[in-house]
Amino acid sequence: MNVLKNFEALFVVTAALTCGAAYALTHTGATAPDANMQTVVVSAKRLTPEQKLQSVLEERATVMAAEATKANNI
Repeated sequence: MNVLKNFEALFVVTAALTCGAAYALTHTGATAPDANMQTVVVSAKRLTPEQKLQSVLEERATVMAAEATKANNI
């Protein structure tokens, strides 16, 4: 019985060391940004709550129309 507990403890320690070693080997650390890296800048205004509601309602109407078309084709 004591041997099984020792094997369990050995397994847990081995698994922890393996995970730590795998992380340490794959972690490259912080790198300097590449000078040729492209960036995207999005400059847009946020929607007002009324505009959001209108957008959601339009999206729902589009989805319902698509589902109705699909149902009619069946």
